[in-house]
Amino acid sequence: MENNVVGTILFTEEQIQQRAKELGKQISQDYAGESVYLVGTLRGAVVWMADLMKNITIDTEIDFVVASSYGSGMTTSGVVKMKKDLEGNIYGKNVIIIEDIIDTGTTLKYLKERLADRNPKSIRICTLLDKPSRRVADVKAEYIGFEVENLFIVGYGLDYDQKYRNLPYISYLEG
Repeated sequence: MENNVVGTILFTEEQIQQRAKELGKQISQDYAGESVYLVGTLRGAVVWMADLMKNITIDTEIDFVVASSYGSGMTTSGVVKMKKDLEGNIYGKNVIIIEDIIDTGTTLKYLKERLADRNPKSIRICTLLDKPSRRVADVKAEYIGFEVENLFIVGYGLDYDQKYRNLPYISYLEG
């Protein structure tokens, strides 16, 4: 993988970094005078979350969850499994769920509902990628990096069977 490009590049590292700056600025403006509690969805969102939070100029706390409706395949199982919950308390806080990609929305809908039960001040979603053509759950992100077609995306934290997360760009696999 050293000098070889995997798949077809959709977004370069530079494009992603620029979008992280834009969204970080927007979040900072939207919550001016307040703080935000960033909830990263592991493992896919970790790279995006790191870039995004470096561009948020207000106070932040971070935490992580692991929830998934995918196994080792390329399609959702439809059943959400929560493998790691928050360690902190989000009561009365401005929560922003940081997601790598919204596909069917099944996992994110489940996660948002579960977090809402803890009475945060607000819950919003920031996703690196949005794939609205596959949406089956009623979920909408307030902050979107890029919209993508119905492709199997890898790179920049997104994987296929735990491979390709370390690509510094976003591409897609065919087949």
